[in-house]
Amino acid sequence: MKTHLAPVSVPAETARAETAQDDGSLPTLVGHVAEYERDIDRILISEREIQDMVRKLGERITEDYRGRQLLLVGVLKGAFVLMADLSRSIRLPLMFDFMDVSSYGAATHTSGVVRILKDLDHEIEGRDVLVVEDIIDSGLTLNYLLKNLRTRRPASLEVVALLQKTSVQQVELDIRYEGFTIPPDFVVGYGLDFDERFRNLPYIALLKPEAYAGAPG
Repeated sequence: MKTHLAPVSVPAETARAETAQDDGSLPTLVGHVAEYERDIDRILISEREIQDMVRKLGERITEDYRGRQLLLVGVLKGAFVLMADLSRSIRLPLMFDFMDVSSYGAATHTSGVVRILKDLDHEIEGRDVLVVEDIIDSGLTLNYLLKNLRTRRPASLEVVALLQKTSVQQVELDIRYEGFTIPPDFVVGYGLDFDERFRNLPYIALLKPEAYAGAPG
């Protein structure tokens, strides 16, 4: 697991200078979504770091599930970007399904009250299931989801998570495929949102406090 405990700030001047580059370097705030620039404090994990991690996770999953029929279950909405990139890094035949589980609303911290907004479209009994999760905070939502899925008797049930805030995790979870450990700050980008904004940023970023001032707990 890779740990990010010292976020790196990208000066606006540097960001603007890099906008015109086409060598695969980090897309900049102003170059990607100019309207978000005033709300972003700093970039925590770059696009390149994310893609490197996703590729490594995909390679491990490919080896572990070779010869088996794997069903990816994406947890909406945040995991949709990760699921798209990860699935293209897994060199196996795949099946896909989605669940929408909510415990945030417009808040910046999980409420602990879990609601299933969308259930699976297919039965998972006897199938190898890999839950694709964008971020684990308290772990309460994922813990509830895993308990629910185990009652459906899959052949196996594992989790891949891009981000974990282990310092605020309230339940012990066995995460087979781990990405980055991050500080207990509210992050956006790469599928993660605040009030349905910022999902299309290609990196993980920290918001300025004033961007979510007044939001529920």
